Amino acid sequence: ELHLATTWPHLTEGIVVDNDVYSDLDPLQAPQWSVRVRKADNPQCLLGDFLAEFLKLCSRKESTDEILGRGSAEEESKENSDITQALSKLTEPSAVPIPKLSVSNMVHSARKRIRRHRRNDQSPLSNDVLNSILLYLFPDSAQDKSDSSEPKVPQGNAGGKSDQDKETEDANLFNALKSSPWDCLTYRLALCVCLVNFYHGGVRAVAHLWQEFVLEMRYRWENNYLIYGLPAGPPDLRCCLLHQKLQMLNCCIEHKKARDNARKDAAGENGLPAPQVSAGKSWDSWSDSEDEFFECLSDAEDMKEPPADGAKGAGAKTKPEGRLQPHGKLTLLNSSEPLYIPVTQEPAPMTEDVLEEQSEVLAKLGTSAEGAHLRARMQSACLLSDMESFKAANPGCSLEDFVRWYSPRDYVEEEVSDEVGATVVQGSLSARMKIPGNMWVEAWESAKATPARRQRRLFDDTKEAERVLHYLAVQKPSDLTRHLLPCIVHAAILKVKEEEAVEDIASVRKIVPQVIAHASKLLRQPSPDLKKLEDTINQITMLEATVARARSLRAKFGLGKGERGEDTEDLELFVSSLLEEPEVAVIGAGRGPAGSIIHKLFVSAQRLADSSDE
Repeated sequence: ELHLATTWPHLTEGIVVDNDVYSDLDPLQAPQWSVRVRKADNPQCLLGDFLAEFLKLCSRKESTDEILGRGSAEEESKENSDITQALSKLTEPSAVPIPKLSVSNMVHSARKRIRRHRRNDQSPLSNDVLNSILLYLFPDSAQDKSDSSEPKVPQGNAGGKSDQDKETEDANLFNALKSSPWDCLTYRLALCVCLVNFYHGGVRAVAHLWQEFVLEMRYRWENNYLIYGLPAGPPDLRCCLLHQKLQMLNCCIEHKKARDNARKDAAGENGLPAPQVSAGKSWDSWSDSEDEFFECLSDAEDMKEPPADGAKGAGAKTKPEGRLQPHGKLTLLNSSEPLYIPVTQEPAPMTEDVLEEQSEVLAKLGTSAEGAHLRARMQSACLLSDMESFKAANPGCSLEDFVRWYSPRDYVEEEVSDEVGATVVQGSLSARMKIPGNMWVEAWESAKATPARRQRRLFDDTKEAERVLHYLAVQKPSDLTRHLLPCIVHAAILKVKEEEAVEDIASVRKIVPQVIAHASKLLRQPSPDLKKLEDTINQITMLEATVARARSLRAKFGLGKGERGEDTEDLELFVSSLLEEPEVAVIGAGRGPAGSIIHKLFVSAQRLADSSDE
């Protein structure tokens, strides 16, 4: 509401008549006007309502299965009807086509059963809504996913900002809030969960969407389709845990895809047909054994170069393998052969929860000599792998050669005089390398000359992918919303900043950094305090209300149409003052540009009141 106060500062009380029946004072003729804005106590703000309803989900206890139901009754009756044929199937086994063994085939069957058991009138999300959401999350599903081997990160623009400015701004914001990059898959998922919770059935709709999302993740893993909308590379520990898990799954898909492609290429070079396995998964990927080896090309290499006789077979043992490139200036100490940098395995990527688990295990080993030795051995898997790769690439090398490449500071060179008095440079291992029982010496002695492609994998993509998929499958809707809270707060703050940039409100611009700082402290904790987060949401709602008031005032004073007249600048200053100050003087009173608009507003309000009385 607008409250208008009119003032006659130079009139004496005795020369005017002003009572309930008659008044000489005409507000339009008053020399001074002042206006104040009365604000609604609880304004209806859609963004705030979205956030409040989303926060309520964090307190729910039900699992996805409890919310949606398993549909087990129909399955049990179907299985019971077929039990009479069980013995005949056992006594007369038939060949099972390999595609039927594919987990991706099982996933599609499960998806069909889920949709069949849940009638349309029972489904929280209609097929049209669900398909539109999935297409928004996975736009590559509308085209051939195999067209590109790179995961795409959607690019966009919001609020008229340049891509470079927005990228810099968002990078700082998602890092501060521990959310995820703007418009990536995790960010979009958070928006969709918030949307279906508010408009399409609450927690049941969220559970339905999450179930479909997990099935899509399983399908992509089984069929080597990279997950759209995730940055390439290992999990980014600056982001929320759910984003890290999705990145980890993408890493697994990349590794499995590279391994399968390498095997096909090697088989093609030898003129052999590629091994026929399930369309969804290579047979090597099924192994969970600790003895699994990284053998992309080992079988093909053995077929490509069979030893002709025993002598050649013996000589092949010293043939260098797995060379990446010459070092450049180093040669082996025991020969004049150049030192080659080997092809090595990349360290296994990890999410923050796995890193914490490892840290706890290592900490429990204690500070004893035995515990320290065991801790060192547990941490030396990558070192041992690199040593084996180095030995394979440089036959006849020594530990000193490896140290010169791997840790140059541990190889000390000094000038000494030889027998004839000439100055020569001699090198030796550092003092820490000569300590009895040194881990490096033990690892070097146990390392075999094995190229990276034949070593046991440091990163077992199959095991890690199944671990991630299981983690996703057991998340309750409340767990999901807790994971996505940073992304939702991130999106809400970006929306407020975008709207503020249009309206140019100094008070909002000043408070936003305070809200970000407060939210950052809460969201970076392992288990954020929901009560304190509610305060943050109330702050965002207050900012939204301020923006809405600014927009309403601008519309009332004719500033919302984008047209600029001679009085536009004065009116914009007047509206800004109304938002910032408790009471604002109207320049020119009733004869000024703001005064004439205020007069029209009161006239129209009076007409509306009169018509409603009639």
